[in-house]
Amino acid sequence: MAKDKDASGKDPKVWTVFALVSSLAGAAVAKKALTTGWKAATGKEPPANPADPDVAMREAVAWAVASGTLVGLSRMVAQRRAASYFARSTGHLPPSLQKD
Repeated sequence: MAKDKDASGKDPKVWTVFALVSSLAGAAVAKKALTTGWKAATGKEPPANPADPDVAMREAVAWAVASGTLVGLSRMVAQRRAASYFARSTGHLPPSLQKD
């Protein structure tokens, strides 16, 4: 497929939107899964604000580690899948992932 789209500036804009949407979707799925998993494991709602002094330190740290890890991983997976789809559709990697 044509690489000349990069010259017009269309591909970078498409990829930027595509990457943003995939990241947001990945984060939303992770948050839902994490909330459901937290409720199943602890029997309680996850802390609304882990920085709140009324939340036990152990619970705050566990929530921060679990949520940070899961959201980060899901965003990475979503962006990798989006990049793969972009490459199949255009014949080249997204501009931000191309090697010089």
